[in-house]
Amino acid sequence: MAERQVDPITLSVVRGVLETTQREMTMALEKTARSSVFNLAHDYSTALFNHTPEMILQGQDIPIHLGSLIPAMKAVNKFFDGDINEGDLILHNDPDYAGSHIIDTCMYYPVFYKGELVFWTVCKGHLTDIGGPVPAGYNPEAKEIFAEGLRIPPVKIWDKGVPRNDVLNLLLTNMRARRDQEGDFNALIGACQVGARNLIALMDKYGKDVVQDCIEELLAMANRHMSGLIAKVPDGTYTGTAVLEDAGHGFGDFDITATVTIKGETCHIEIASPPQIPYFINSYEGNSYSGVYLGLMMFAQLPPPYNEGLYRNVTVDMGPKGTLCNAKPPAPHMNCTTTPMETLTDAVRLAFEQAAPEKVSASWGHANGCNIAGWDTRHDEEYVTMVLASIISGAGATASQDGWHACGPECCFGALTSGDIEMLEHSYPIIIHEYGLMTDSGGAGKFRGGSGTRWEVEPLDRDMTLITFGEGRRIPAMGAAGAKSAMVEKKVGRLEVTRDGQTRIITDNVIETIKPGERAANINPGGGGYGNPFERDVQKVVADIRNGLVSIEGARLDYGVVIADPETLTVDKAATAKARAAA
Repeated sequence: MAERQVDPITLSVVRGVLETTQREMTMALEKTARSSVFNLAHDYSTALFNHTPEMILQGQDIPIHLGSLIPAMKAVNKFFDGDINEGDLILHNDPDYAGSHIIDTCMYYPVFYKGELVFWTVCKGHLTDIGGPVPAGYNPEAKEIFAEGLRIPPVKIWDKGVPRNDVLNLLLTNMRARRDQEGDFNALIGACQVGARNLIALMDKYGKDVVQDCIEELLAMANRHMSGLIAKVPDGTYTGTAVLEDAGHGFGDFDITATVTIKGETCHIEIASPPQIPYFINSYEGNSYSGVYLGLMMFAQLPPPYNEGLYRNVTVDMGPKGTLCNAKPPAPHMNCTTTPMETLTDAVRLAFEQAAPEKVSASWGHANGCNIAGWDTRHDEEYVTMVLASIISGAGATASQDGWHACGPECCFGALTSGDIEMLEHSYPIIIHEYGLMTDSGGAGKFRGGSGTRWEVEPLDRDMTLITFGEGRRIPAMGAAGAKSAMVEKKVGRLEVTRDGQTRIITDNVIETIKPGERAANINPGGGGYGNPFERDVQKVVADIRNGLVSIEGARLDYGVVIADPETLTVDKAATAKARAAA
Protein backbone atom coordinates (compact mmCIF):
# COMPACT_ATOMS: atom_id res chain seq x y z
CA MET A 1 0.00 0.00 0.00
CA ALA A 2 1.46 3.37 -1.03
CA GLU A 3 2.06 5.95 1.70
CA ARG A 4 -0.38 8.85 1.72
CA GLN A 5 1.15 12.19 0.77
CA VAL A 6 1.20 14.80 3.54
CA ASP A 7 0.49 18.40 2.62
CA PRO A 8 3.51 20.41 3.86
CA ILE A 9 1.36 23.28 5.17
CA THR A 10 -0.83 20.91 7.15
CA LEU A 11 2.29 19.10 8.39
CA SER A 12 3.72 22.39 9.64
CA VAL A 13 0.49 23.30 11.42
CA VAL A 14 0.13 19.87 13.06
CA ARG A 15 3.75 19.97 14.16
CA GLY A 16 3.21 23.42 15.65
CA VAL A 17 0.13 22.26 17.55
CA LEU A 18 2.00 19.27 18.97
CA GLU A 19 4.89 21.47 20.11
CA THR A 20 2.53 24.06 21.57
CA THR A 21 0.62 21.30 23.35
CA GLN A 22 3.81 20.07 24.99
CA ARG A 23 4.77 23.59 26.08
CA GLU A 24 1.29 24.20 27.46
CA MET A 25 1.58 21.01 29.49
CA THR A 26 4.85 22.21 31.03
CA MET A 27 3.37 25.64 31.74
CA ALA A 28 0.40 24.00 33.46
CA LEU A 29 2.84 22.09 35.66
CA GLU A 30 4.79 25.21 36.56
CA LYS A 31 1.76 27.33 37.36
CA THR A 32 -0.24 24.77 39.35
CA ALA A 33 2.43 22.77 41.22
CA ARG A 34 2.90 23.05 44.94
CA SER A 35 6.58 22.26 45.60
CA SER A 36 9.61 24.36 44.77
CA VAL A 37 11.06 21.37 42.88
CA PHE A 38 8.24 21.84 40.36
CA ASN A 39 7.30 25.52 40.39
CA LEU A 40 10.81 26.97 40.83
CA ALA A 41 13.29 24.36 39.59
CA HIS A 42 11.12 22.81 36.82
CA ASP A 43 12.27 19.25 37.56
CA TYR A 44 9.60 17.66 35.38
CA SER A 45 9.14 16.54 31.79
CA THR A 46 6.29 15.94 29.37
CA ALA A 47 5.88 13.86 26.24
CA LEU A 48 3.29 12.73 23.71
CA PHE A 49 2.94 9.16 22.48
CA ASN A 50 0.79 7.51 19.82
CA HIS A 51 -1.21 4.34 20.50
CA THR A 52 1.67 2.02 19.46
CA PRO A 53 3.04 3.48 21.83
CA GLU A 54 5.87 5.44 20.17
CA MET A 55 7.08 8.82 21.44
CA ILE A 56 5.89 11.39 18.89
CA LEU A 57 7.22 14.44 20.74
CA GLN A 58 9.54 14.88 23.68
CA GLY A 59 9.56 18.09 25.61
CA GLN A 60 12.56 20.38 25.81
CA ASP A 61 12.84 19.20 29.38
CA ILE A 62 15.07 16.98 31.52
CA PRO A 63 17.18 14.43 29.59
CA ILE A 64 17.27 12.09 32.59
CA HIS A 65 13.48 11.77 32.26
CA LEU A 66 12.95 11.68 28.53
CA GLY A 67 15.04 8.68 27.47
CA SER A 68 13.55 6.44 30.14
CA LEU A 69 9.99 7.45 29.19
CA ILE A 70 10.29 5.44 25.96
CA PRO A 71 10.71 1.99 27.60
CA ALA A 72 8.55 2.99 30.57
CA MET A 73 5.56 3.86 28.37
CA LYS A 74 5.89 0.47 26.65
CA ALA A 75 6.08 -1.32 30.02
CA VAL A 76 2.94 0.42 31.29
CA ASN A 77 1.06 -0.26 28.05
CA LYS A 78 2.04 -3.94 28.21
CA PHE A 79 1.04 -4.27 31.88
CA PHE A 80 -2.50 -3.02 31.20
CA ASP A 81 -2.83 -4.58 27.74
CA GLY A 82 -6.53 -5.21 27.09
CA ASP A 83 -7.58 -3.14 30.10
CA ILE A 84 -6.98 0.44 28.95
CA ASN A 85 -10.19 2.47 29.01
CA GLU A 86 -11.29 5.99 28.33
CA GLY A 87 -10.91 8.02 31.51
CA ASP A 88 -8.15 5.84 33.00
CA LEU A 89 -5.11 7.47 34.55
CA ILE A 90 -2.08 5.37 35.41
CA LEU A 91 0.65 6.16 37.95
CA HIS A 92 4.10 4.54 38.02
CA ASN A 93 7.61 5.03 39.36
CA ASP A 94 9.16 1.56 39.63
CA PRO A 95 12.57 1.14 37.93
CA ASP A 96 11.82 -2.55 37.47
CA TYR A 97 9.11 -1.37 35.05
CA ALA A 98 11.61 0.87 33.20
CA GLY A 99 11.18 3.89 35.46
CA SER A 100 14.13 6.17 36.23
CA HIS A 101 14.28 6.38 40.02
CA ILE A 102 11.35 6.12 42.41
CA ILE A 103 11.32 9.80 43.35
CA ASP A 104 10.43 10.54 39.69
CA THR A 105 6.72 9.75 39.50
CA CYS A 106 4.96 9.50 36.16
CA MET A 107 1.34 9.88 35.01
CA TYR A 108 0.07 8.20 31.82
CA TYR A 109 -3.24 9.36 30.34
CA PRO A 110 -4.74 7.44 27.37
CA VAL A 111 -6.43 9.77 24.87
CA PHE A 112 -9.44 8.25 23.12
CA TYR A 113 -11.13 9.67 20.04
CA LYS A 114 -14.55 8.38 19.04
CA GLY A 115 -13.99 5.31 21.19
CA GLU A 116 -10.51 4.49 19.87
CA LEU A 117 -7.21 4.81 21.71
CA VAL A 118 -5.12 7.21 19.62
CA PHE A 119 -2.60 8.95 21.90
CA TRP A 120 -1.08 9.07 25.36
CA THR A 121 -0.16 12.24 27.23
CA VAL A 122 2.62 11.65 29.76
CA CYS A 123 4.04 13.76 32.59
CA LYS A 124 6.92 12.87 34.89
CA GLY A 125 8.01 14.91 37.89
CA HIS A 126 10.47 14.69 40.77
CA LEU A 127 8.43 14.58 43.98
CA THR A 128 10.01 16.11 47.05
CA ASP A 129 9.47 12.88 49.00
CA ILE A 130 8.51 9.28 48.28
CA GLY A 131 8.50 7.84 51.81
CA GLY A 132 11.25 5.64 53.19
CA PRO A 133 13.63 6.20 56.12
CA VAL A 134 15.38 9.33 54.80
CA PRO A 135 13.59 12.55 53.81
CA ALA A 136 13.60 13.29 50.06
CA GLY A 137 14.45 9.67 49.23
CA TYR A 138 18.23 9.89 48.81
CA ASN A 139 19.62 7.46 51.37
CA PRO A 140 23.41 6.97 51.11
CA GLU A 141 23.13 4.21 53.73
CA ALA A 142 20.66 2.11 51.72
CA LYS A 143 21.82 -1.40 50.88
CA GLU A 144 18.68 -2.27 48.90
CA ILE A 145 15.84 -0.49 47.14
CA PHE A 146 13.41 -1.17 49.99
CA ALA A 147 15.39 1.27 52.15
CA GLU A 148 14.83 4.12 49.71
CA GLY A 149 11.09 4.69 49.46
CA LEU A 150 7.78 3.60 48.01
CA ARG A 151 7.92 1.52 44.82
CA ILE A 152 4.81 2.02 42.71
CA PRO A 153 4.36 -0.45 39.84
CA PRO A 154 1.79 0.59 37.20
CA VAL A 155 -1.48 1.30 39.04
CA LYS A 156 -4.68 3.06 38.03
CA ILE A 157 -5.48 6.11 40.12
CA TRP A 158 -8.46 6.88 37.90
CA ASP A 159 -10.62 4.05 36.63
CA LYS A 160 -12.87 4.99 33.67
CA GLY A 161 -12.92 8.60 34.82
CA VAL A 162 -13.51 7.86 38.52
CA PRO A 163 -10.65 8.81 40.88
CA ARG A 164 -9.40 5.93 43.05
CA ASN A 165 -9.26 7.98 46.25
CA ASP A 166 -8.41 4.89 48.28
CA VAL A 167 -5.26 4.29 46.22
CA LEU A 168 -4.29 7.96 46.23
CA ASN A 169 -4.75 8.16 49.99
CA LEU A 170 -2.62 5.05 50.48
CA LEU A 171 0.22 6.55 48.45
CA LEU A 172 0.11 10.05 49.90
CA THR A 173 -0.16 8.76 53.47
CA ASN A 174 3.28 7.21 53.01
CA MET A 175 4.92 10.48 51.94
CA ARG A 176 6.28 13.35 54.00
CA ALA A 177 4.99 16.89 53.45
CA ARG A 178 1.76 15.45 52.05
CA ARG A 179 0.42 18.83 51.01
CA ASP A 180 3.29 19.31 48.56
CA GLN A 181 3.01 15.81 47.12
CA GLU A 182 -0.76 16.08 46.70
CA GLY A 183 -0.39 19.45 44.98
CA ASP A 184 2.23 18.08 42.59
CA PHE A 185 0.09 15.01 41.87
CA ASN A 186 -2.77 17.32 40.87
CA ALA A 187 -0.42 19.38 38.68
CA LEU A 188 0.70 16.25 36.82
CA ILE A 189 -2.91 15.15 36.34
CA GLY A 190 -3.92 18.59 35.09
CA ALA A 191 -1.06 18.74 32.61
CA CYS A 192 -2.07 15.37 31.15
CA GLN A 193 -5.61 16.66 30.71
CA VAL A 194 -4.39 19.84 29.01
CA GLY A 195 -2.49 17.73 26.50
CA ALA A 196 -5.46 15.47 25.84
CA ARG A 197 -7.77 18.45 25.27
CA ASN A 198 -5.46 19.91 22.64
CA LEU A 199 -4.98 16.60 20.83
CA ILE A 200 -8.73 16.01 20.62
CA ALA A 201 -9.24 19.53 19.27
CA LEU A 202 -6.52 18.88 16.67
CA MET A 203 -8.29 15.73 15.46
CA ASP A 204 -11.63 17.52 15.44
CA LYS A 205 -10.18 20.07 13.04
CA TYR A 206 -8.10 17.92 10.68
CA GLY A 207 -9.39 14.41 11.26
CA LYS A 208 -7.64 11.50 12.94
CA ASP A 209 -6.17 10.05 9.75
CA VAL A 210 -4.58 13.31 8.61
CA VAL A 211 -3.08 13.92 12.04
CA GLN A 212 -1.67 10.40 12.18
CA ASP A 213 -0.21 10.74 8.67
CA CYS A 214 1.52 13.95 9.74
CA ILE A 215 2.92 12.24 12.83
CA GLU A 216 4.27 9.36 10.75
CA GLU A 217 6.05 11.89 8.56
CA LEU A 218 7.54 13.61 11.61
CA LEU A 219 8.82 10.27 12.90
CA ALA A 220 10.28 9.50 9.47
CA MET A 221 11.87 12.97 9.33
CA ALA A 222 13.67 12.42 12.64
CA ASN A 223 14.79 9.01 11.41
CA ARG A 224 16.21 10.56 8.24
CA HIS A 225 18.13 13.13 10.27
CA MET A 226 19.76 10.48 12.48
CA SER A 227 20.33 7.97 9.66
CA GLY A 228 21.97 10.66 7.55
CA LEU A 229 24.31 11.58 10.38
CA ILE A 230 25.26 7.95 11.10
CA ALA A 231 25.92 7.35 7.39
CA LYS A 232 28.56 10.09 7.45
CA VAL A 233 30.49 8.35 10.25
CA PRO A 234 33.04 5.84 8.93
CA ASP A 235 32.01 2.22 9.46
CA GLY A 236 33.85 0.68 12.38
CA THR A 237 33.87 0.05 16.11
CA TYR A 238 34.69 2.86 18.55
CA THR A 239 35.15 2.77 22.31
CA GLY A 240 34.91 5.35 25.07
CA THR A 241 35.59 4.85 28.78
CA ALA A 242 34.72 7.25 31.61
CA VAL A 243 35.63 6.92 35.28
CA LEU A 244 33.00 7.02 38.02
CA GLU A 245 34.72 8.20 41.18
CA ASP A 246 34.33 6.65 44.61
CA ALA A 247 32.04 9.03 46.52
CA GLY A 248 32.74 7.57 49.93
CA HIS A 249 31.13 4.16 49.54
CA GLY A 250 34.47 2.33 49.73
CA PHE A 251 34.13 0.32 46.52
CA GLY A 252 36.73 2.34 44.62
CA ASP A 253 36.49 3.99 41.20
CA PHE A 254 34.58 2.26 38.40
CA ASP A 255 35.04 2.27 34.64
CA ILE A 256 32.00 2.49 32.39
CA THR A 257 32.71 1.68 28.76
CA ALA A 258 30.61 2.28 25.67
CA THR A 259 31.37 0.48 22.43
CA VAL A 260 29.74 1.96 19.34
CA THR A 261 29.55 -0.02 16.11
CA ILE A 262 28.67 1.89 12.94
CA LYS A 263 27.54 0.02 9.83
CA GLY A 264 25.97 2.04 7.05
CA GLU A 265 23.00 3.92 8.51
CA THR A 266 22.81 1.75 11.63
CA CYS A 267 24.38 2.18 15.04
CA HIS A 268 24.74 -0.35 17.85
CA ILE A 269 25.77 0.81 21.33
CA GLU A 270 27.02 -1.72 23.88
CA ILE A 271 27.58 -0.80 27.53
CA ALA A 272 30.02 -2.55 29.87
CA SER A 273 29.84 -1.77 33.58
CA PRO A 274 30.89 -3.56 36.79
CA PRO A 275 28.53 -5.68 38.93
CA GLN A 276 25.88 -3.78 40.90
CA ILE A 277 26.79 -2.81 44.45
CA PRO A 278 24.92 -2.26 47.75
CA TYR A 279 25.01 1.52 47.35
CA PHE A 280 22.56 3.96 45.78
CA ILE A 281 24.33 4.50 42.44
CA ASN A 282 22.99 1.47 40.54
CA SER A 283 21.01 2.29 37.40
CA TYR A 284 18.17 0.12 36.13
CA GLU A 285 17.85 -0.38 32.38
CA GLY A 286 15.17 2.25 31.71
CA ASN A 287 17.18 5.00 33.38
CA SER A 288 20.34 3.96 31.53
CA TYR A 289 18.59 4.58 28.22
CA SER A 290 18.48 8.25 29.21
CA GLY A 291 22.25 8.30 29.66
CA VAL A 292 22.90 6.57 26.35
CA TYR A 293 20.51 8.79 24.39
CA LEU A 294 21.91 11.96 25.95
CA GLY A 295 25.45 10.95 24.98
CA LEU A 296 24.25 10.23 21.45
CA MET A 297 22.40 13.54 21.14
CA MET A 298 25.32 15.57 22.56
CA PHE A 299 27.34 14.15 19.67
CA ALA A 300 24.61 14.32 17.04
CA GLN A 301 23.42 17.90 17.66
CA LEU A 302 20.52 17.32 15.27
CA PRO A 303 17.69 19.75 14.48
CA PRO A 304 14.12 18.95 15.53
CA PRO A 305 11.77 17.15 15.46
CA TYR A 306 12.77 15.18 18.54
CA ASN A 307 10.83 11.95 18.74
CA GLU A 308 11.36 8.19 18.82
CA GLY A 309 12.12 8.17 15.10
CA LEU A 310 15.62 9.31 16.07
CA TYR A 311 16.34 5.86 17.47
CA ARG A 312 14.82 3.56 14.83
CA ASN A 313 18.28 2.73 13.48
CA VAL A 314 19.93 2.68 16.92
CA THR A 315 20.11 -0.48 19.03
CA VAL A 316 21.39 -0.66 22.60
CA ASP A 317 22.76 -3.47 24.76
CA MET A 318 23.06 -2.44 28.41
CA GLY A 319 25.06 -5.53 29.34
CA PRO A 320 23.97 -8.38 31.59
CA LYS A 321 21.41 -7.94 34.34
CA GLY A 322 22.91 -7.31 37.74
CA THR A 323 25.43 -4.72 36.57
CA LEU A 324 25.81 -1.09 37.52
CA CYS A 325 24.07 0.15 34.34
CA ASN A 326 21.55 -2.73 34.13
CA ALA A 327 20.66 -3.33 37.75
CA LYS A 328 18.07 -5.75 39.05
CA PRO A 329 16.14 -5.79 42.35
CA PRO A 330 16.89 -5.29 45.15
CA ALA A 331 19.73 -2.95 44.08
CA PRO A 332 19.49 0.52 45.68
CA HIS A 333 19.38 3.18 42.98
CA MET A 334 18.15 6.60 44.10
CA ASN A 335 21.24 8.52 42.98
CA CYS A 336 21.16 6.90 39.52
CA THR A 337 19.75 9.83 37.55
CA THR A 338 22.97 11.72 38.24
CA THR A 339 25.40 8.98 39.25
CA PRO A 340 26.20 6.89 37.20
CA MET A 341 24.13 8.43 34.39
CA GLU A 342 26.49 11.33 33.76
CA THR A 343 29.47 8.97 33.58
CA LEU A 344 27.53 6.72 31.22
CA THR A 345 26.74 9.77 29.08
CA ASP A 346 30.42 10.72 28.97
CA ALA A 347 31.40 7.20 27.91
CA VAL A 348 28.91 7.18 25.02
CA ARG A 349 29.90 10.68 23.92
CA LEU A 350 33.60 9.77 24.02
CA ALA A 351 32.99 6.70 21.86
CA PHE A 352 31.25 8.79 19.22
CA GLU A 353 34.01 11.37 19.33
CA GLN A 354 36.52 8.64 18.52
CA ALA A 355 34.50 8.18 15.35
CA ALA A 356 34.24 11.90 14.53
CA PRO A 357 36.89 13.93 16.41
CA GLU A 358 35.75 17.16 14.75
CA LYS A 359 32.56 17.02 16.84
CA VAL A 360 34.38 16.77 20.18
CA SER A 361 33.10 18.84 23.12
CA ALA A 362 33.93 18.94 26.81
CA SER A 363 31.94 17.32 29.58
CA TRP A 364 29.60 19.33 31.77
CA GLY A 365 29.97 19.39 35.55
CA HIS A 366 28.46 16.37 37.30
CA ALA A 367 25.72 16.71 39.90
CA ASN A 368 26.85 17.19 43.49
CA GLY A 369 23.86 18.35 45.52
CA CYS A 370 21.87 18.21 48.72
CA ASN A 371 18.37 17.77 50.08
CA ILE A 372 17.03 19.42 53.22
CA ALA A 373 14.26 18.55 55.68
CA GLY A 374 13.01 19.62 59.08
CA TRP A 375 10.08 21.15 60.96
CA ASP A 376 8.58 24.47 59.91
CA THR A 377 7.30 26.17 63.06
CA ARG A 378 5.63 28.89 60.97
CA HIS A 379 3.07 26.39 59.71
CA ASP A 380 3.57 23.61 62.28
CA GLU A 381 4.34 21.06 59.62
CA GLU A 382 7.22 19.07 58.21
CA TYR A 383 9.13 20.38 55.22
CA VAL A 384 11.32 18.47 52.79
CA THR A 385 12.80 19.38 49.43
CA MET A 386 15.48 18.60 46.93
CA VAL A 387 17.53 21.77 46.52
CA LEU A 388 17.96 21.94 42.76
CA ALA A 389 19.92 25.18 43.11
CA SER A 390 22.58 23.13 44.88
CA ILE A 391 23.37 21.01 41.79
CA ILE A 392 23.83 23.82 39.29
CA SER A 393 27.25 23.31 37.73
CA GLY A 394 29.11 24.58 34.68
CA ALA A 395 28.64 23.60 31.04
CA GLY A 396 31.46 22.21 28.92
CA ALA A 397 33.32 24.32 26.37
CA THR A 398 33.21 23.63 22.65
CA ALA A 399 35.51 24.23 19.68
CA SER A 400 33.98 27.68 19.21
CA GLN A 401 33.03 29.07 22.62
CA ASP A 402 33.46 29.01 26.39
CA GLY A 403 31.09 26.89 28.45
CA TRP A 404 27.99 28.51 29.92
CA HIS A 405 28.03 29.35 33.63
CA ALA A 406 25.60 27.77 36.11
CA CYS A 407 23.87 25.77 33.40
CA GLY A 408 24.49 22.15 34.39
CA PRO A 409 24.59 19.51 35.61
CA GLU A 410 25.12 17.30 32.60
CA CYS A 411 22.16 15.06 33.42
CA CYS A 412 19.74 17.99 33.10
CA PHE A 413 21.56 19.82 30.31
CA GLY A 414 20.31 23.32 31.04
CA ALA A 415 16.67 22.46 31.70
CA LEU A 416 16.77 23.03 35.47
CA THR A 417 16.37 26.49 36.97
CA SER A 418 17.50 27.70 40.38
CA GLY A 419 14.45 29.72 41.28
CA ASP A 420 14.50 32.96 43.22
CA ILE A 421 16.42 32.82 46.50
CA GLU A 422 13.64 34.82 48.15
CA MET A 423 11.05 32.23 47.11
CA LEU A 424 13.09 29.41 48.65
CA GLU A 425 13.46 31.39 51.87
CA HIS A 426 9.72 32.06 51.82
CA SER A 427 8.91 28.39 51.27
CA TYR A 428 11.20 26.94 53.94
CA PRO A 429 12.56 28.13 57.33
CA ILE A 430 16.07 28.82 56.05
CA ILE A 431 18.45 31.69 55.27
CA ILE A 432 20.49 31.44 52.10
CA HIS A 433 23.70 33.34 52.75
CA GLU A 434 25.29 32.94 49.34
CA TYR A 435 24.45 31.77 45.87
CA GLY A 436 26.96 32.65 43.17
CA LEU A 437 29.66 31.57 40.76
CA MET A 438 32.87 29.97 42.01
CA THR A 439 36.24 31.44 41.03
CA ASP A 440 38.56 29.02 39.16
CA SER A 441 35.83 26.37 38.91
CA GLY A 442 35.62 26.32 35.09
CA GLY A 443 37.95 23.83 33.40
CA ALA A 444 41.02 25.45 31.81
CA GLY A 445 41.29 25.46 28.03
CA LYS A 446 41.65 27.62 24.95
CA PHE A 447 37.94 27.89 25.57
CA ARG A 448 37.18 27.87 29.30
CA GLY A 449 34.56 25.65 30.91
CA GLY A 450 31.55 27.29 32.53
CA SER A 451 31.72 28.14 36.24
CA GLY A 452 30.07 26.10 38.95
CA THR A 453 28.20 27.53 41.93
CA ARG A 454 28.29 27.86 45.72
CA TRP A 455 25.01 27.58 47.68
CA GLU A 456 25.19 28.27 51.44
CA VAL A 457 22.28 27.73 53.83
CA GLU A 458 21.46 28.07 57.54
CA PRO A 459 18.27 26.84 59.30
CA LEU A 460 16.26 29.48 61.12
CA ASP A 461 15.04 28.06 64.43
CA ARG A 462 15.11 24.23 64.33
CA ASP A 463 17.64 21.59 63.41
CA MET A 464 17.72 20.75 59.71
CA THR A 465 18.60 17.41 58.15
CA LEU A 466 20.90 17.76 55.13
CA ILE A 467 21.59 14.82 52.80
CA THR A 468 24.26 14.96 50.08
CA PHE A 469 24.33 12.97 46.86
CA GLY A 470 26.30 12.80 43.62
CA GLU A 471 30.01 12.89 42.80
CA GLY A 472 32.50 15.06 40.92
CA ARG A 473 34.29 15.86 44.18
CA ARG A 474 37.68 14.49 43.17
CA ILE A 475 37.68 14.07 39.39
CA PRO A 476 36.83 17.29 37.50
CA ALA A 477 34.69 17.42 34.36
CA MET A 478 36.59 16.02 31.39
CA GLY A 479 38.14 18.54 29.04
CA ALA A 480 38.54 17.99 25.31
CA ALA A 481 41.11 18.54 22.54
CA GLY A 482 44.07 18.84 24.88
CA ALA A 483 42.43 20.81 27.69
CA LYS A 484 43.98 20.26 31.09
CA SER A 485 43.75 22.05 34.43
CA ALA A 486 46.72 22.45 36.80
CA MET A 487 44.47 23.77 39.59
CA VAL A 488 42.14 20.80 40.20
CA GLU A 489 40.86 21.42 43.74
CA LYS A 490 38.78 24.45 42.71
CA LYS A 491 37.13 22.56 39.86
CA VAL A 492 35.49 19.79 41.89
CA GLY A 493 32.55 19.74 44.25
CA ARG A 494 32.41 19.49 48.03
CA LEU A 495 30.29 20.25 51.09
CA GLU A 496 31.59 22.74 53.67
CA VAL A 497 29.99 22.63 57.12
CA THR A 498 30.86 25.50 59.47
CA ARG A 499 30.37 24.97 63.23
CA ASP A 500 31.84 27.02 66.06
CA GLY A 501 34.03 28.95 63.65
CA GLN A 502 35.55 25.78 62.20
CA THR A 503 34.85 24.60 58.64
CA ARG A 504 34.89 20.91 57.78
CA ILE A 505 35.15 19.81 54.16
CA ILE A 506 33.10 16.71 53.28
CA THR A 507 33.51 14.83 50.01
CA ASP A 508 31.41 11.74 50.85
CA ASN A 509 27.65 11.33 50.54
CA VAL A 510 26.43 11.87 54.10
CA ILE A 511 23.45 12.70 56.30
CA GLU A 512 24.22 15.74 58.49
CA THR A 513 22.27 17.63 61.14
CA ILE A 514 22.70 21.41 60.75
CA LYS A 515 21.68 23.52 63.74
CA PRO A 516 20.64 27.20 63.78
CA GLY A 517 23.83 29.25 63.74
CA GLU A 518 25.64 26.63 61.69
CA ARG A 519 26.06 26.80 57.93
CA ALA A 520 26.33 24.29 55.12
CA ALA A 521 27.76 25.33 51.77
CA ASN A 522 27.47 23.06 48.74
CA ILE A 523 30.05 23.76 46.04
CA ASN A 524 29.47 22.49 42.51
CA PRO A 525 32.04 21.68 39.83
CA GLY A 526 32.53 23.66 36.65
CA GLY A 527 32.47 22.35 33.09
CA GLY A 528 35.43 21.01 31.17
CA GLY A 529 37.61 23.21 28.96
CA TYR A 530 38.40 22.82 25.26
CA GLY A 531 41.88 23.00 23.73
CA ASN A 532 45.28 23.89 25.13
CA PRO A 533 44.77 26.48 27.92
CA PHE A 534 48.14 28.09 27.07
CA GLU A 535 46.63 29.07 23.72
CA ARG A 536 43.85 31.08 25.35
CA ASP A 537 43.97 34.75 24.42
CA VAL A 538 45.78 36.59 27.22
CA GLN A 539 43.23 39.41 27.27
CA LYS A 540 40.42 36.88 27.72
CA VAL A 541 42.23 35.56 30.78
CA VAL A 542 42.58 39.11 32.11
CA ALA A 543 38.86 39.69 31.52
CA ASP A 544 38.09 36.47 33.42
CA ILE A 545 40.17 37.75 36.36
CA ARG A 546 38.34 41.07 36.29
CA ASN A 547 35.01 39.26 36.29
CA GLY A 548 35.94 36.99 39.19
CA LEU A 549 35.90 33.81 37.10
CA VAL A 550 39.65 33.16 37.36
CA SER A 551 42.03 34.16 40.18
CA ILE A 552 45.49 35.63 39.64
CA GLU A 553 46.96 32.34 40.85
CA GLY A 554 44.65 30.40 38.56
CA ALA A 555 45.70 32.53 35.61
CA ARG A 556 49.34 31.64 36.28
CA LEU A 557 48.86 27.93 36.97
CA ASP A 558 46.14 27.11 34.44
CA TYR A 559 46.91 29.55 31.64
CA GLY A 560 50.54 30.60 32.09
CA VAL A 561 49.45 34.25 32.36
CA VAL A 562 51.52 36.20 34.91
CA ILE A 563 50.02 39.36 36.36
CA ALA A 564 52.58 42.05 37.25
CA ASP A 565 50.20 44.43 39.04
CA PRO A 566 47.14 43.02 40.86
CA GLU A 567 45.54 46.48 40.99
CA THR A 568 45.68 47.27 37.27
CA LEU A 569 45.88 43.63 36.11
CA THR A 570 48.84 44.52 33.95
CA VAL A 571 50.34 41.42 32.35
CA ASP A 572 54.03 40.60 32.73
CA LYS A 573 54.54 39.81 29.06
CA ALA A 574 58.06 38.40 29.40
CA ALA A 575 57.13 36.09 32.31
CA THR A 576 53.98 35.03 30.51
CA ALA A 577 55.86 34.19 27.32
CA LYS A 578 58.42 32.23 29.34
CA ALA A 579 55.76 30.28 31.27
CA ARG A 580 53.85 29.41 28.11
CA ALA A 581 56.98 28.42 26.24
CA ALA A 582 58.05 26.14 29.08
CA ALA A 583 54.67 24.42 29.01
